[in-house]
Amino acid sequence: MQHYPKSITDLIRSLAKLPGVGEKTAERLAIHILRRPRSEAEALAQSITVMKQSVRLCSRCFGLSDAEQCHICQDPSRNQSLVCVVEQPADMIALEKSGAFGGLYHILGGTLMPMEGVGPEDLRIRELFERIVAGNVKEIILATGTSVEGESTAAYIAQQLAGRDIRVTRIASGVPVGGDLKYIDKMTLKCALDGRHAL
Repeated sequence: MQHYPKSITDLIRSLAKLPGVGEKTAERLAIHILRRPRSEAEALAQSITVMKQSVRLCSRCFGLSDAEQCHICQDPSRNQSLVCVVEQPADMIALEKSGAFGGLYHILGGTLMPMEGVGPEDLRIRELFERIVAGNVKEIILATGTSVEGESTAAYIAQQLAGRDIRVTRIASGVPVGGDLKYIDKMTLKCALDGRHAL
C-alpha cells in the first residue's frame, strides 16, 4: 500500500476494518470509488453520515429505526397481540424477509450468558414484561437461537411468564425444507423428533 497516496491508503485501511473485507477487497473498493464520479463518492459519504446521525433503537421493540418508533411498530395492519422475541435486529430482518410473520417484535439485545456475566438485567427482558402488562399482547413467540444460550434465554422467559394469562410458544427447529436426513446432525434430528406434530 505504500505506493498509493496517503488519502487512498487511509481509505483502504478504513474499508479493511469492515467485517468480511480484507486488504485486497478494500483496495479494489477504494480504487472503484476513486474511478467513479465525485458525486457518487459524495453520495456514499453522505449516506454513511446520515445513517450514523439518524439511526436509533425503536422505543418500543428496540429494532433499528430512523424515528422514535420503527415502521413495523407504527404499522396499524400488524397484529398487535402477537410479539416475536428475537436476539438481535438482524434476526428481525431475517424474519421480515421471509414474509411469514405479521405481528410485532421485541429485540432482547443478546442472550443470557452467566459465564460471561450477562444476566436478565443486561437484556431487555424487563421491557418485554412491561409491554405485556401495558398492552394487549396475547401470545409471545420465542424465536431466540438454538444455541445453549438461546435455548436457556427462551426457557428463562417462558418460566417467568408461566401462570400469566398469555400464550408462550417457541419457534420450531429441526430438519430444513429439502434436507436429506443422512446429512443432518444429531442435535437437529433430536429437535425435529421432539418437536414433531400430527398431520
